[in-house]
Amino acid sequence: MTTTIVRVILAPRERQVVEGLADGSTLADVARNLKIQEGTATGYLQLAKRKLHGVSDNAAALAVAYATQAITRPELLDTRAIDLPREQRDLVPLIARGMTATQMVPELKQSVDIIRRHGRELQKSLRATNRAHVVTRAWQYQVLTADRVIACLS
Repeated sequence: MTTTIVRVILAPRERQVVEGLADGSTLADVARNLKIQEGTATGYLQLAKRKLHGVSDNAAALAVAYATQAITRPELLDTRAIDLPREQRDLVPLIARGMTATQMVPELKQSVDIIRRHGRELQKSLRATNRAHVVTRAWQYQVLTADRVIACLS
């Protein structure tokens, strides 16, 4: 059974704020680049997150935004250029769902310290600066796809 999700339409500023997070920028950096107050950027991000299936995490917002084509999908990279161990690969869909390391414990059946270590290693392997950037890089290397994100939403 295939689940489809309707494309989400974000207002221009909402889209700009979400896209601004894609490269690992902080919300403060995004606000500065857009020449708006950080509080204003926060407001746009909250509005976008509501439209993006009510997610609360920035990484999850990016994952849903890519899957629903609410923002421009990043350029794909050669999948042969990255070889993630299973422990790191297993974290990607959970990060895309916005789960914290503590929330991942029951699903992965590992200690929070081990999950955090694997998360740091994943970030390093993908050359990502934060969890939202992990989503972008995982998308580029096709570790994360629209089908995987949509399956999490169902």
